[in-house]
Amino acid sequence: MHVFASNRLALLGVVLGGLVIVATVGAPLLTAFDPFDQSPVNRLTGPDALHWMGRDSFGRDILARVLYAGRVSLVVGVGSVALGGSLGTLLGVIAGYSGRWIEALVMRAVDVLMAFPSLLLGLTVLAVLGAGVDKMIVAIGIVLAPPFARIVHAATLSLKTREFVDAARCLGASRGRIVGRHILPNMLGDIIVLASLLVATAIRIEASLSFIGLGVSPPTPTWGNMIRDGAPLLLNSPWLSIFPGLAVLTSVLAFNLLGDGLRDVLDPRSH
Repeated sequence: MHVFASNRLALLGVVLGGLVIVATVGAPLLTAFDPFDQSPVNRLTGPDALHWMGRDSFGRDILARVLYAGRVSLVVGVGSVALGGSLGTLLGVIAGYSGRWIEALVMRAVDVLMAFPSLLLGLTVLAVLGAGVDKMIVAIGIVLAPPFARIVHAATLSLKTREFVDAARCLGASRGRIVGRHILPNMLGDIIVLASLLVATAIRIEASLSFIGLGVSPPTPTWGNMIRDGAPLLLNSPWLSIFPGLAVLTSVLAFNLLGDGLRDVLDPRSH
């Protein structure tokens, strides 16, 4: 923690990330309003003492919707990174340790996936799978798998030639034991740093896909569909899009700064 304390931007990331998580998880304690309750009589009213972020075109409290929408973003962000990290780590280890034609086949497939823009690849997968939180996690997980695969592949190539791996091999250790006990633990820091950075990417992709209508189906709030719904009224009722947009900005900034801080903590050369 002393590294975080000495790095103000990393500390800011920890604080912002903590606030985002606490606010979304503790949404029922922070607002007394239901994100689905409509009040057509009070539609498009601006921020006031009772409704801090105003009401939307259906008279729903925007603060409540922003807080509950954060749950979707965090679930998708963490879930897709967990899925993409698991898949990418598996492919990277197989390619790096096996070598030969298996390595060439896996890494060329990874190169093909990385050639697609992340939003376009996610859009293609979602078009096949359909809408829903689980489908979103799978789609973004596939998008995030290639970066993990490349990092793990490079680390495996480096680690498998180290003396402690040769010693384990000479003692008769199986491939699975060598990978599980000697290779993966020594690249865990790189995986954690990349995962924290890609949570921000996952949140951004989820918001982008929701904005174009391929995210979670209404009336479930997400930051992306809230920004989309407020876009036509941006000149007259800017709070409809500004507040969910600030939520996306804060979350992405928090996890990016947190990733930078973790890199400083887990990289011995930074001390």
